[in-house]
Amino acid sequence: MKRFAAQYIITNSGPPLKRAVITTEDDGTIVSIENTSGHLKEIHSTEFYNGIIIPGFVNCHSHLELSHMKDYSSKGKGLGDFIEQIRSTRDYNKESVYSSTSSADNYMYKEGIVLCADVCNTSDSFNIKKQSRIRYINLLEVFGLDPEKAGRRMDDIIKVAETAKEMDLPYSLVPHSAYSMSLTLFRLLRNESLNNKITSIHFMESAGEEAFLKNQTGSLMSSYKRSGLIPSKLEIPGSHTDVVLNEITKSGNLILIHNTFVDRKTIRMVKERENLFWCLCPNSNIYIENQIPPLNLLMEEGCEIVIGTDSLASNINLSILDELKTLQFNFPEIPIEDLVFWATINGAKALGEEEQYGSIEPGKKPGLLLLQNVDLQNMKLLHDSFVTRLI
Repeated sequence: MKRFAAQYIITNSGPPLKRAVITTEDDGTIVSIENTSGHLKEIHSTEFYNGIIIPGFVNCHSHLELSHMKDYSSKGKGLGDFIEQIRSTRDYNKESVYSSTSSADNYMYKEGIVLCADVCNTSDSFNIKKQSRIRYINLLEVFGLDPEKAGRRMDDIIKVAETAKEMDLPYSLVPHSAYSMSLTLFRLLRNESLNNKITSIHFMESAGEEAFLKNQTGSLMSSYKRSGLIPSKLEIPGSHTDVVLNEITKSGNLILIHNTFVDRKTIRMVKERENLFWCLCPNSNIYIENQIPPLNLLMEEGCEIVIGTDSLASNINLSILDELKTLQFNFPEIPIEDLVFWATINGAKALGEEEQYGSIEPGKKPGLLLLQNVDLQNMKLLHDSFVTRLI
């Protein structure tokens, strides 16, 4: 048995507890939480910390297999330029991918991530995930604008799915984005994902997406033309709303990734789709578009918010805490309890893993983290706040 206490404990099953005591099995399973009402008495073998104990973080969006591309792209040039740079520099050798992916996995674990939804275009990361201390939900992603190549694209991703199944790794087949897929590909994918538990899609990440979908103009169209990616027959959805409501499986949870340029009308229309979660990756959005998602709007509309890191191709690290800091500094009115809620229990619900992760409750094994250098009087994160893994 182990016992932990701190100035505050955020359990996500009630208000923060002051100087409470958590008892766990040696393997991290929660046995009990004792609410001392702030009057902690010295208890044998209890470790007391000057900070806030929280459940382990849930990363709802990453691309682990792009870890070797750290610092490959220029910052703040926009999504079209970013896509071009990724396409031109994605060639790699297996040793580079394995080493960088392994380092990224270890870093995320050290930073307190216990559960991660990871987008995959290949099976390159599977061996690392099989051995990882993090639980991964693999989102096997397909994209392609040419309808004549849609069948081949599906065949390729199904082969990746077969490898995941052989290795007993959880997976779903998912679309990349509204702006990167033909309608033919969307519909082939929909037929293969009728029983998805989890689906994700990059959503309204840039201002250029709307112009491309509606009029085939704008920065994305220009980028595609420069790269020679516009097929002789271009058949794309007319809007993001159409994609969510008509082109994606209605099964399970749907995670909308980024939402940097989402507006109130779109939010209200797509919320017709049930089991919807809105994933924010603010540091990636700043890196690519120099823009931050409209958090206040999402909150006003009652959106279920979760947190992701995106990849090292578009971020300086894979730290959920750093994503929360960015949100805290841009929206200082947000209490730390909300930030932690989004990065833990909401993420666990989005990934269908709330029975074990996301909250500190008896019988669960959520991991325990310690937030330190926090403004405990106002319950806000600071620039030098950091996280330490307890379990």
